[in-house]
Amino acid sequence: MGKLTLQELESHLWKSADILRGSVDSSDYKNYIFGLLFLKRLSDTFEEQKKNLIKEHGEEIGLLLADDPDQYQFFVPKAAQWEEIRKHSEDIGTAINVAFEALENENATLEGVLTPIDFNRKEVLTDSVLQRLLQHFSLLNLTNENLSEPDMLGRAYEYLIKMFADDAGKKGGEFYTPTKVVELLVKLIKPEEGMRVYDPTCGSGGMLIQSVDYVKEHGGNPQSLSLFGQEKNLGTWSIAKMNLLLHGLPDHRIEKGDTIRQPKLIEDGEIMLFDRVIANPPFSLKEWGREEAEADPYGRFQYGIPPKNAGDYAFVQHMVASLKSSGMAGVVMPHGVLFRGGAEGKIRQGLLEADFLEAVIGLPSNLFYGTGIPACILIFNRNKPEERKGNVLFIAAEDEYQEGKNQNTLRGQDIQKIVSAFDAYEDIEKYARVVPLTEIKENDYNLNITRYVDKSEEEEQVDLAAVLQDIQELENNQANIKAKLNCYFRELGIGEV
Repeated sequence: MGKLTLQELESHLWKSADILRGSVDSSDYKNYIFGLLFLKRLSDTFEEQKKNLIKEHGEEIGLLLADDPDQYQFFVPKAAQWEEIRKHSEDIGTAINVAFEALENENATLEGVLTPIDFNRKEVLTDSVLQRLLQHFSLLNLTNENLSEPDMLGRAYEYLIKMFADDAGKKGGEFYTPTKVVELLVKLIKPEEGMRVYDPTCGSGGMLIQSVDYVKEHGGNPQSLSLFGQEKNLGTWSIAKMNLLLHGLPDHRIEKGDTIRQPKLIEDGEIMLFDRVIANPPFSLKEWGREEAEADPYGRFQYGIPPKNAGDYAFVQHMVASLKSSGMAGVVMPHGVLFRGGAEGKIRQGLLEADFLEAVIGLPSNLFYGTGIPACILIFNRNKPEERKGNVLFIAAEDEYQEGKNQNTLRGQDIQKIVSAFDAYEDIEKYARVVPLTEIKENDYNLNITRYVDKSEEEEQVDLAAVLQDIQELENNQANIKAKLNCYFRELGIGEV
């Protein structure tokens, strides 16, 4: 039998959702399937490593080393070993919960990651459903030896995250940003090896993983990146942790909690600073934490407190405050942030006067889950290159995309065009324009893209003489027809028109 391919793994995992269908709400599938996949992977690689230790060092020393937790990335105690769990024919849910707990107790990096997933829900997860699920996972051999490519498990995990986001529709956007949008963001802010990269609303961790991929593709050492994130939803936080670990990225720190109300990435009592900050925060969040922001101990909201019904500029200011003096941030935002007045207008003015905004990029509509509204990307840079200072680049990329049934997507060429325009930082007719801050100030700091990039088609010059001649001809024709008609009417003895 050949090695397991990514496609085989993906379809096997997707079929595990069928076993749960009807028993569990589909929005809960992911927690169970991710949990079991993680458990099986850890158990398989632990057994594999154990065998290798014995093979390498001989029976006697090998067996001693095999019991030493320091020999493993994850030490899997007996209660968490797959074969041990399979011995249970009843109370299977309890056995899985015990396995999760045992794993967390033995591995500091897993603390709190698995125990939020509760398999002991007898009313929906009967022993027979769990038996079928375990049987299904037993068919997979997830040892390194059996995988046809090294990062396969991480890739399969991302595939599942996408499938579950599609399945969840609108709610999918809470933990997943479409992969092409993430790719665009990463290519705009260009993380490099050795940097600290941070996502303040990290969902299932896709932006951090694509930052690693970007460094890898550009010949850098991906392990040299330090990854940081914070996520409010406990289930999503667990998925992010497992996702990064399955991608073999142990050097990360993902915190749980509300980034605005309780930022957890703090150093010496101050907000921690990063080389790159990248995010897709919730659009125009209502209860975002205005009361706490008014007394923010970290001074993040120096340009003003956003209105209580739209938290967009709370996230933007948090991101800008988290940048090192040479740092860059890329963030997805709804278009409202470009032109809304009041408190938001003042914050926008403050950010522009500080000359942090490097680019505004208009995206096609319907790229995201659960919202058809078009979004934009804002690029902030605390250290703009000399020739870009005092300017903002506007890119109108709304019209170029692949149309889809439920959702539109950016194609490779669309991403390439946007990134090239940003790198060149020059005017491109009907597409991009470098605008001095003086002009933006004249427009009351309104950043609406259509004000700066003219996409209207030029009207043809009208030849007035020719038009007048046409009118004259039409009038003559009309007069002739009228004369003929009157002639007929006279003959018929009817009055003229």
